[in-house]
Order: sequence, then structure tokens, then C-alpha cells
Amino acid sequence: MSKKNKTKLRIIPLGGLEQIGMNITAFEYGDSIVVVDCGLAFPEDDMLGIDLVIPDISYLKDNIDRVKGFFITHGHEDHIGALPYVLKEVNVPIYATKLTMGIIEHKLEEHGLKKTTKRKVVKFGSVINAGAFRVEFIKTNHSIQDAAALAIYSPVGTVVHTGDFKVDYTPVYGDAIDLQRFAEIGKKGVLAMMCDSTNAERPGFTASEKTVGKAIDAIFSDHPEKRIFIATFASNVDRVQQIINSAHKYGRKVAVEGRSMVNIIATASELGYLKIPDKTLISTDELKNYPDKKIVLITTGSQGESMAALSRMANGAHKKVQIKPNDTVVFSSHPIPGNEKAVGNVINELYRKGAEVIFQDVHVSGHACAEEIKLIYSLVKPKYAIPAHGEYKHLKAQESIVKSLGYDSKHIFILSSGEILEFDENEKAKKNGHVKTGAVMVDGLGVGDVGNIVLRDRQHLAEDGIIIVVMTLDKEDGRLLAGPDIVSRGFVYVRGSEDMMEDARRILQNTLLDLEERHVTDWGKIKNDVRGALSDFVWKETGRRPMIIPVIEEV
Repeated sequence: MSKKNKTKLRIIPLGGLEQIGMNITAFEYGDSIVVVDCGLAFPEDDMLGIDLVIPDISYLKDNIDRVKGFFITHGHEDHIGALPYVLKEVNVPIYATKLTMGIIEHKLEEHGLKKTTKRKVVKFGSVINAGAFRVEFIKTNHSIQDAAALAIYSPVGTVVHTGDFKVDYTPVYGDAIDLQRFAEIGKKGVLAMMCDSTNAERPGFTASEKTVGKAIDAIFSDHPEKRIFIATFASNVDRVQQIINSAHKYGRKVAVEGRSMVNIIATASELGYLKIPDKTLISTDELKNYPDKKIVLITTGSQGESMAALSRMANGAHKKVQIKPNDTVVFSSHPIPGNEKAVGNVINELYRKGAEVIFQDVHVSGHACAEEIKLIYSLVKPKYAIPAHGEYKHLKAQESIVKSLGYDSKHIFILSSGEILEFDENEKAKKNGHVKTGAVMVDGLGVGDVGNIVLRDRQHLAEDGIIIVVMTLDKEDGRLLAGPDIVSRGFVYVRGSEDMMEDARRILQNTLLDLEERHVTDWGKIKNDVRGALSDFVWKETGRRPMIIPVIEEV
């Protein structure tokens, strides 16, 4: 590394910009790199068969001897979900608050990494030394407890990373956001702030989580005879607490359904973040022992995910719970952009089963709206603003907010994943180059073995189907001994298209006879000609281009 670079602070987002999810940012000075968060993203509609998407961490692998650790802001999947995959290649210590670490440890256990991963639980206000950096954890509010912002102290200056946050003066559990600490750090001078942009387009303030508690309580009060289902994010422990409070108040038992929900509730109650009165929690097997009016079921599936518990209940595919007429189902979340259709489908199915569905006023966001973003900038007073966490439109919305506070374009940097933002010892900032970033796809147990070419093939198969041509050739002179036989899947219904298939077979026979007369024995050439002839014929007949795979057997 050149001496010049040694005196510079570099901020390198490796994911999480231009998208919701996959948050991961590297901070580099001299021979030290600290990494904030390590999240996953959920697959786009065109990523057929993909389970999750994790960031490409080639840059960290290439510089592993300089990476000092992962500093995690909170326990949501888009901030911790990639850790079990990334730690297999970049095994460095993890620093996180108590509940966040509890959730991470559960993941590490599932992946057999708990024994090999160094972990340190950090209290708010603690400062961790990591090479040339010092990192302080600051208390914030979010839709999961123990969320932190980070003050990253470097020889060039201090960078504040807000993580996901909102300003909640009346949180369900624990203290309100530590605005005083933000102000104290601001007074000492802050070089830059990376601030959550998810709700930057929304004016005003985000409502307190406690307002949802009132709405949930009203639902219990208005439906005394009905069985109540509440779908929410597994990680929203405060929401779960408020549901349990109302259930206890109205004398109902609580069952929990959905693997992620069961895991997080177990972790949160073990660590003391969830207070469950004795004999309130029952298993789904015990539901049959109680009348409907005594039951509440907390479930995953508020985003319409096809394999989540609520979707399976709505489709009648759940082994233990069936939706009945007069059930009341509450969606305690807003659809994430892109999930609206899936959520709509589940709601339609629930209505078909005779259930009442409630999806208004039973959710508040965990992210800061415009006025809270202004508040945090006014307290921290960073020299440079770096909008983070969100699609491009969210980053631009934060840029407008920051400009309204008097910042000019030279002091606002909207970065793309992989772009390097560099600060010299005089606190001058400039974009300087790129590092390799991208999306690594996880399909089943395979990590990164499905790339764009495989996805393109899947798309091709999904759109036009496949035709396999099987033929047997003589080993000596390349004569056609049997076939060509044509097998098709997802292209046309064969029984209704016998004439076309017969014509296709005839064309292939003529192509093979022509090759035989020209004494062509090269398999590559034979396959290409067969593929070309059949492709032209099928296109003329149907206007489609199925995948064509010639298979040659030699005798």
C-alpha cells in the first residue's frame, strides 16, 4: 500500500446502496479495515429458484489480514443474514449488542460456526479499539431492540453511521434514543454521517411503536368471541410483547407459529427482552384444548412469503392450523415494495375461507421520516452527508432534506456499491475508484455456484421450454442408425401437436442425411446443424425459441 493511501480514510459500501437489503460497508485507514453490518437481500422476481442473495466480499478476502472485525448495528436479516456465509471466508471477530448477538449466535449454531467465531457483546457507550479505529455503540430505536448507531473514530476524523433508526420517545422496552450522545459527538466535530434513508420520502415523524399497542388492544376488545391471528415480522420483538400484553389482559393463550418467529421469541425471552407471563404461551398442538375466544396465534408470513406459516394456513396446506369462518387475521406490517401482489393473494385466500382481515393502522415503521433525519443532522452537524440504506430514490430524497438544512452539493455524496469515498488529512473528500462488488446467489446449499448464465438458462426454460433431440450414429462412418427422437417439456403439448413434431423429425432426418453425404463426423458440427435446423423450423411454426439440446449416442 502506498504511503499516500496510509494517511487517507476510505469508505467503501460493498452493498446496501441502490437497494433495500444487503447492507455492508468497509471503513479503511492504513492497515486497518472495520466492517459495518453483513446483510442479505431477498431474490428479485427474475432470480428463479434462488433462496437469498449475499454480497460479494472479494475485497475483504483479498485484504483479510487487515480486517479487524464486523460491527453490527442490529439483528435484522438485511444487516446480519450473510454472516454465516461470509465468516466461512472472512473469519474475524463480531461485535454487537446483547440481543443482536443472541440472534447471530443462533445462526452460527445452525451453520456449525459458533466454536470458530470470536464474539464480543458490547454495551451502549462502550468503545472498541480495532487497529487504527475506535468504534463506539450509541443507543437508538428501531423495530427491533438493542439497535445501535456507530461512531467510528479514525485519525482523519469521526464518521457516524446511524444504522436503521427512528426517534421513539416512548419505546415499548428500554430507553429512548440517546440524542444527547449524538449532540456531544457533534460538538466535538464530525467528518461525515451515513444516515438511514428508507423513509426519507415521508414527511413528519414516525409514530411511536406504542401506538400499535393501542390498535392491537382495540382489536382484542372488539373481537371478544373470535380466534385472533396476528402476522408480523419475527424480529419485531416489541410488537410481539404488545400482543402478549393484550392477550394476557383479555385472558387469551398465545401460540407461536413459524420457525424464525419461534427462534427469535426463544432468544429474546431467554435474554430478558421479552416478558411472557406464566402459562400464557402454548404450543400449536395444544390449540385444540381451548375455545376460539381464548386463543391468539402470532405467525410469520406478513409479507405473503409462499412458505411462511400464514400463507400455508391460507392455502389449507398447514398441518396443524386451518383458517375457519369468523377467524380474525391481522396484518401488522406494510408490504415491502415488490411484495404487494403476494400479500394481496394471501388476503384474498383468507377472505375466501370466511376470515375477517384487518390491515390498516396496525403497523408503524422502524425508520426515521424527514423531520427525524433533520433532527439527527442538526445534532451531529457532519461536514459531509452520505445517504445510506435505500434505493436511489430514497438516497435522493435524503439529499433534498440535507440541502434544506443548508448543505451544498459538494458536501453530499450519493455513492454506489463498490465506489470508494476518500478523505485526506485535510478532511477533503473525493470519489476515487471502485472495488469489485456484486450479488452472490445462494440456492439450497450452493453458494455462488449459480450465476447469470445459469439464471439466464432458467429464464429461457421458464419462458420457452426445452426440446431434446436424441440420435444414434454409427461409430465408424457417422451413419444415422436410430432416431432422431424428439422429447419436449414446457414447449407445446405434444399430443396436440403430432403433425408439427413429425415435420420437425423429417427436417432433422434430412439434415443428418445431408451431413452423412458430406462425411461430417465432428460431433460439434452435427449438434450445431441439428440445433440450427430445428430452431429455424420451430421459430417459423410457433414464434418461440425453446432451449434445444441434441444428444448423440455412438454404436
